[in-house]
Amino acid sequence: MAKAKKEKTEDKSFEERLERLEELGDEIRKNDIPLDDAIKAFEEGIKLARNLEKDLEKIESRIEVLMNGAEAEAGEEAEIGLFDNEE
Repeated sequence: MAKAKKEKTEDKSFEERLERLEELGDEIRKNDIPLDDAIKAFEEGIKLARNLEKDLEKIESRIEVLMNGAEAEAGEEAEIGLFDNEE
């Protein structure tokens, strides 16, 4: 793996980190990747995915506060349905 791609993830935007996660997924799917490199890419991907998930939770909380006002901050259930799978 190129060392230039291993910059600190904290310094990158959400979109840049998501793009890196997609790159790692593509890299792992290659048939000619050495096992050690695949494991390193997988580990990096897991860390990125967990951090992205935390960021999404923070973003969702901010949206809930904006949509529902102070009630969402007080711990009440927000009712925006933004990420619900409604059909």
